[in-house]
Amino acid sequence: MDRLTSMAVFVKAADLGSFAKAAAALRLSPQMVAKHVLFLEDRLGTTLLNRTTRRQSLTDIGRAYYDRCKLVLAEAESAEALARDLRVAPRGTLRIGAGVTFGAYGLAPFVTRFLNRYPDVEIDLVLNDRFSDPLDDGLDLMIRIGEIVESSLIVQPLAPYRLIACASPAYMAARGIPAIPADLSGHECLGFASWSRSFTCEWQFTKDGRSEIVNVSGRLRGNDWKALLHAALAGQGITLGPEIALQEELAVGRLIRVLPDYGGPAKPMHLLYPAGRRPTATIRAFIDAVIDEFGEVRAGIKQPPVESGYHGG
Repeated sequence: MDRLTSMAVFVKAADLGSFAKAAAALRLSPQMVAKHVLFLEDRLGTTLLNRTTRRQSLTDIGRAYYDRCKLVLAEAESAEALARDLRVAPRGTLRIGAGVTFGAYGLAPFVTRFLNRYPDVEIDLVLNDRFSDPLDDGLDLMIRIGEIVESSLIVQPLAPYRLIACASPAYMAARGIPAIPADLSGHECLGFASWSRSFTCEWQFTKDGRSEIVNVSGRLRGNDWKALLHAALAGQGITLGPEIALQEELAVGRLIRVLPDYGGPAKPMHLLYPAGRRPTATIRAFIDAVIDEFGEVRAGIKQPPVESGYHGG
């Protein structure tokens, strides 16, 4: 028998003073009520209820056990109520992972608004660019940029992570304004550290459905895009950076978009979370908010989540 159920039956029998009344209240037979009480007595090796044909009463041990049973049952009910509430109203802690640049410039402002909307939610934001499985890092969800390969995660496609080329007004005034992608070969281009040791790289641009690749080079490269942004602001060269991180600099005129008639590279971006378990209300609210903020539906393309895998950045 289930011990918690037997405790509930025992408490009801003690409260009502007879097995028959407890049976009626619980919609059980008197014989089943007796079995539950006997199960507990056999388990404990002692008598909990003194029973005669006319009355029943708690033994001293039964009284102490009765008091503890009420506490246990109350805690169990409280735990179930909390679980029900968590499925209805977002609350509790979420551990969210993302890449450093997108996390700082795109996800962090979004998370702030999400927390303002749900005051009972806490978020642990984990930003890094290493390749990993969210389950290994104890994450509830993660947003990653890059291709997805097969695994057991749920993958929700988001809008592409778009890159654009920008430079400071001072640099453009001194070095001229590129008119076509090929013009970049004569400019200082700030490169990410994944470039080769020769400080050269290929940048891809698209216009009217046609792609054009140009070899660019420069005297400065780095493994942190924020460092390259500061260099671009200082007039050191042209940077190819995330559109989401450049919006403010463009809006106030500290940077000017280079080749505005061309689309820059775009990388796939996805929301990933473990499969096989039903999301809580908190996780569901976060997923819905992320899709609303960063989803393909904003571009008129709605894609359903799929069970796939992660091996991206």
